[in-house]
Amino acid sequence: MTDQQPVTGAQGAPAEPEDTPHGATWNAGRGAPCWVSLTARDLQAAEKFYGSVLGWEFRSTTLGDHFAVALSDGKPVAGIGAVAADMQIAVGWTPYFAVDQVDQAAGRIRERSATVALGPVAFASGRAAVAADRDNAVFGVWDGRLPNGWETWHDEGPVVLRLRTRDAFEAAIFYGGVLEWADGRPGGALVAYENDEVVVRSRGEIVARLSSGAVEAAPDPRIRPHWEVQFAVADVPSCVGAARALGGTLLDSGTTGAGEYAELRDPDGGRFTVVARVRPRD
Repeated sequence: MTDQQPVTGAQGAPAEPEDTPHGATWNAGRGAPCWVSLTARDLQAAEKFYGSVLGWEFRSTTLGDHFAVALSDGKPVAGIGAVAADMQIAVGWTPYFAVDQVDQAAGRIRERSATVALGPVAFASGRAAVAADRDNAVFGVWDGRLPNGWETWHDEGPVVLRLRTRDAFEAAIFYGGVLEWADGRPGGALVAYENDEVVVRSRGEIVARLSSGAVEAAPDPRIRPHWEVQFAVADVPSCVGAARALGGTLLDSGTTGAGEYAELRDPDGGRFTVVARVRPRD
């Protein structure tokens, strides 16, 4: 497995904060992204960096002192698990997708010649597994409750995922089978091929994009297949300035039809992208 794979990513699965009411549920939509987590080396350092760059606040979780939930405007958007140093693995962001049953999803991953790197692992609020697809892009699957206030994920879209992969069409077949996209049952994600990329929609909103062109053996990890985690922000240049002030690195920036973006690396090597938040129409 490549250095893209934080094999302990399930440690940052959607752990419920202490005040989450037992039994509460928020439906992510089957096959849709439901969480992202950072495998970090030092929790305080990660909180300082991402708090400054993205304006997040943090609170503890049921997982212990090395874990936190990041809050944006009081709503949970991501998890951090400071386990990279102990496990001697790379710092990185991992996306999670909602499934009906993690054990069955893990079976579908193996059936398609991909790797289940960790799990399924049981938590108080659900079960998770971390896997690498056939091109070594890392992702997780989650079955269970989501943190109190999670509904902001589908109401406001603070996180968008893009898979940089070798062949988007082939990847869509793989993930479609694993995550049960477009299987005809109610509540699942839908897939379309638009503008030379695969677009995944849940409840009518775009939740992920799959793009071709990654090179598995490329020396630059940005070119190798990986899931890119994108955070919607109000001011991209301010995020870039804050990241640089705290030892982060600007890897790439520009403007697309959707607006400004900047690809950043935190001081420990975790890569993420900030994109201009789409303003609602009047």
